Amino acid sequence: MARKYSKKASAQVERAMKKRKAGTLKSGRSGRKVKSRKQAIAIGLSEARAEGDKVPKKRKTAKKRKAG
Repeated sequence: MARKYSKKASAQVERAMKKRKAGTLKSGRSGRKVKSRKQAIAIGLSEARAEGDKVPKKRKTAKKRKAG
């Protein structure tokens, strides 16, 4: 089976995780420190995606239906 993520993408995630552990990883607009593991992974993947590395597309969330 083919690799889902490229090696470069894995390296980006690893870099983000190290920055999180060091306490220097910041989130987008607010610039707050990232404490969550999941958020650090998401940041690493989005950076890899921006560089054009092989990363699957983001999952679409289910839209809430209006009542009435």
